[in-house]
Amino acid sequence: MKGLVIKTTGSSYIVRMNDGLDAECHVKGNFRIRGIRSTNPVAVGDYVTVEDGWIMDVEERRNYIIRKSTNLSKESHILAANIDQAALIVTVNHPVTSTTFIDRFLATCEAYRVRAILIFNKIDLLTEEETVQLKELRELYEQLEYPTLEISAISCQPSGVLPLFEGKTTLLSGNSGVGKSTLLNALFGKEMTRTGKISDAHDKGMHTTTFSEMYFLDNGAIIDTPGIKGFGTIDFEKEEVSHYFREIFHTSRECRFGNCTHTNEPGCAVQEAIIKGDIAISRYESYLSLLGDCTESKYR
Repeated sequence: MKGLVIKTTGSSYIVRMNDGLDAECHVKGNFRIRGIRSTNPVAVGDYVTVEDGWIMDVEERRNYIIRKSTNLSKESHILAANIDQAALIVTVNHPVTSTTFIDRFLATCEAYRVRAILIFNKIDLLTEEETVQLKELRELYEQLEYPTLEISAISCQPSGVLPLFEGKTTLLSGNSGVGKSTLLNALFGKEMTRTGKISDAHDKGMHTTTFSEMYFLDNGAIIDTPGIKGFGTIDFEKEEVSHYFREIFHTSRECRFGNCTHTNEPGCAVQEAIIKGDIAISRYESYLSLLGDCTESKYR
C-alpha cells in the first residue's frame, strides 16, 4: 500500500496511507545503505510503499530541501521532500538571524528550484533602530524578488498570513526561537506544537520542535521542522555557487572571463558592482562563505 510520510520521530515514521489512516512504520537496516548517504533516507513529504509496517520504497522526489548534517558520519539531512515553497522565519533580534544564514537558505532553495519566502517575525519587540534594520533587510530581498512579510506571531491574525500557504505544501524553517511554533498555533487557532522561551543569557532560542511534522490546512499543508543553528550546504560545485545568488549571476555575464570566481580576477563586473553599491556587501560575504564550503568542506 502507498502513503505519504507526515511525521518523523527519529526511530519511526508516521505514514498517512491512501485509505486515510495513519500507520507507524519503520525502515529496514539495509534500506539506509542503498546509495542514500543521509541521516534520514525517508523524509516528511515522501510518498512511500509500505508492507506490514515496513517502508519498502520511496517514490522519486519532485524536489527536496537538504542541508549538511551535524552528524559527521553522514553527509546530509533532508528537511522535507515534494514541497511547493519554503518559508524562512527571520528575526532581527531575539534572537538575531544572520544574513549569512538567510542567504544560505535562499541559495539552497535556488539550487533545488524551490520558491522561497521570508517572514520577519517579532516586529513588536523591535527598537527604533532595529525597525530601520528590518526595513533595509526587506528592501534588500524584495529587490531580488523574494516575497517578504512582517508579522508578530504572538498576536498574529491568520487572515493576514494564510494566503501565503493556501493551495501549497510549505516547508517552515528558521533558527531556534524565531517563533515557528507560535505562528503555527496562531494559524490553526489552537496549540499544535509546544512553544519555548528565549535564553536570557544568550538571547538564543531553545528547541521545542524535535522532529519534522506535516500539518494540514483546509487548502494546503505546512511542514514544521526543528529549529536549526547553522545551515551547512552540500553538493555545491564551486563553479555553480554564483548561480544561486540572483544578482551575482546576472552581473557575472559582464565579467571579462567566463570562469570568473569574482574574487580577484581582472575585469570582474561583480567586484565593480560591489564598489558601486549595486550588490550588497552582506550578500557577497555570504557568497564567499559558500565558496569556502566548497573548497574547505566547512560546516557553518
